[in-house]
Amino acid sequence: MKAFSKLPEEFQNEKVRVYYDILSKKTGSLILKRVTDVLISLVLLFFLIIPIIILSVVVKLDSKGPVFFKQERVTTYGKRFKILKFRTMVTDAEKLGAFVTTCDDNRVTGVGKTLRKYRFDELPQIFNVLSGNMSLVGTRPEVSEYVERYKPEYYATLLIPAGITSPASLMYKDEQKLLESQENADEVYLNTILPEKMKYNLQYTKEFGFRSDIKIMFKTVKDVL
Repeated sequence: MKAFSKLPEEFQNEKVRVYYDILSKKTGSLILKRVTDVLISLVLLFFLIIPIIILSVVVKLDSKGPVFFKQERVTTYGKRFKILKFRTMVTDAEKLGAFVTTCDDNRVTGVGKTLRKYRFDELPQIFNVLSGNMSLVGTRPEVSEYVERYKPEYYATLLIPAGITSPASLMYKDEQKLLESQENADEVYLNTILPEKMKYNLQYTKEFGFRSDIKIMFKTVKDVL
């Protein structure tokens, strides 16, 4: 891990320091986490490359626009990267509405609804894991506009890589329904949903361990199935 004094200024507060001190004693688990990410991702890619190619064709034929959706998100130590997903919405959807997606969002395409329902739109993130910007398990990466409004303690969740799945994402897998019919989905997310998700995110960060990551992976597979 980086020295605490080398972290971005917004990270250098006493609340983040508590989590930093805990994680600094788990260097071995952090290294094992990265090794596991790479090995499992390579195995998954071997089995998923054909489905990914097929879904790419389906997305392209369904509506105009690129196959993949790329959006700037924030990961370890505030680093910005482009998250990769199958495009499930119309082109330039971000200019037509909120950053979050609601259950009745008319920006979602026909194929996009099915991809979102079964979480297939997340499959391309395996490349984000291989590149080192994400992990299989970790706090879901937020857009920079949300991170800029974080409370001091929330930055602790950025001490380890963002993830594809986490306890918070499993608890709030029906997040879109909670935002349904909200006039300002972004504000509802920031003021109501995000604080609740952060309770789970901070708990995960404090209790991080290799075994707990494996349990979360299995629970994710079970929930998806």
